[in-house]
Formats: sequence, C-alpha cells, structure tokens
Amino acid sequence: MKIGVSSYSFSKYLRDTGANYFQICDIAREMGFEGIEFIDLSTEVQPAESVEALARAIRAHCDEIGLPIAAYTVGADFLAHENEVARLKGQVDVAAILGVKVMRHDVTWRRDVPWREIIERTAADIREVAEYAQSRGVITCTENHGYVMQDSHRVEELMLAVNHPNYRWLVDMGNFLCADEWPTHALPIAAPYAVHAHAKDFLVKKEQPSDEWFPTRGGAFLRGTVVGHGVVPVKECVKILRENGYDGWLSLEFEGMEDNLPALRSGLKVLKKIVSELD
Repeated sequence: MKIGVSSYSFSKYLRDTGANYFQICDIAREMGFEGIEFIDLSTEVQPAESVEALARAIRAHCDEIGLPIAAYTVGADFLAHENEVARLKGQVDVAAILGVKVMRHDVTWRRDVPWREIIERTAADIREVAEYAQSRGVITCTENHGYVMQDSHRVEELMLAVNHPNYRWLVDMGNFLCADEWPTHALPIAAPYAVHAHAKDFLVKKEQPSDEWFPTRGGAFLRGTVVGHGVVPVKECVKILRENGYDGWLSLEFEGMEDNLPALRSGLKVLKKIVSELD
C-alpha cells in the first residue's frame, strides 16, 4: 500500500503563501510521500492557457521529480446541473491527461431529496460517465461524503444501482463520522468496493466550541485534525482495507487548524508506521 497526499491537504498553505501546484508537488516529494492526488485543477492557482494545458504541465513536472499522480478528484452535482454528464466527461479527459487511473466525482450536495430518490435519479448518468471513462482507461468512483450520500449502506446501494465494473468507491475512513457512523462499522461494507482510500482524522464534541467545528447530520460537531491525533481508528481501518484485498493508494487528507506542513509530516509518520506494522 503506497502513501500519497491530496492537494486539498495543502489548502491552508496555498492560501497563506500563494504557492502553485509545482511547489506543493516538490514539498510532497521532499516530505516522503510516494504520490499526490489533485482536486479540481484551477488556472487561478497556477496560470495556464487551459485546465488541459495545466494538467499536461503538472504531469510533466511530476514525471520530472518522480512523483506519481494517484488520482483526480472533482466536484459534481447531478441534481443541480443539467450538463453534468458532459462536463464530467471533460474532466475524465483531464484525468487521462494527468495519467491517472482513478477519478472521483460527487453525486449531489442537495439535502432536500431523499437518498433513495437521489440514487434513482442519478444512477443512469453515473453509469454513462463510468462507461465513457472506461474508454479512456480511467476508473470513476464516488466518495462517501455530502451528508446525504455518506452512510456506508447508502453508498453501497448506489454502487449496486449503478452496477458497472468501472464504477467503484473512494473510501474515506473519516467521512463516515459526518453521518454519525463509526468507521470500523462502515469499513467492512465499503472495503470490497474500494478503488482508492483517504486517511483522515477528526476531533468530535457534543457541543460546538467555536465556528471551526461543523455539525454532523445527527447533531454532534467535528473538526479536522492531524491524522493520528483524533478519534478515527486509523490502524484498524487500514487493517480492514487490507483484509478485504485492498492494496491501492492510501492518500492523506488533512483539513485541520494545525500548522499545515508540520501536520502533514506528522500524519505521514503515523501512516508509515501503520503500514509497516501491517506488512
């Protein structure tokens, strides 16, 4: 199992320093991450003629420094945008330019539609994107997040409804807490569908201490933290993934208040120890 990092984990650093994609790739490589994944590429972060041109430049830079690109993760909402299938096919093309084998897309962020109806209304469109991605050598997947489509049994129902071999699950061990589901209960359900995995950690409180804490669906409050510092049983989650045959990327995703780069170094140290102990 290789340990990567999401470009999202550098969000605070990017905001504070104005760094570009090349610079965070260099930092990730220096820290010892074995790969990097990118969220929606933006020419505002790094100027380029187009997102496609930016993707080509990033791939060339990562090839030059020996840093594999593990995945491309993009936002989506099939219930909010009429042309979402066509737009996501364009994002699949970007993923192919990056040279990745996995692209994650959302389902919806709407909370006013029952989850079974969401599946009924989106499954065919998701399948169409998966079919197109298969022709480009890219596997599509959905992450357990968005409050409504976040519980393990709901996402599994989505997997079964789409029913396409090129559509899988990005398993985020921390995100289950947003739906008040304990990670070690969710992982055995999610792991057989996994094509990519996020290591993420949270602190949890019953009452909101400050604005940095956000509510779970059931009324508790979460704040992101350094992997290994929160309540997520990271080692147990990785073990469950392993026991179900998963041997793909384990990508660190950090969204805490802590100082950005030290938090990533600390989280990487925790993940390296866990992976080595499970080998």
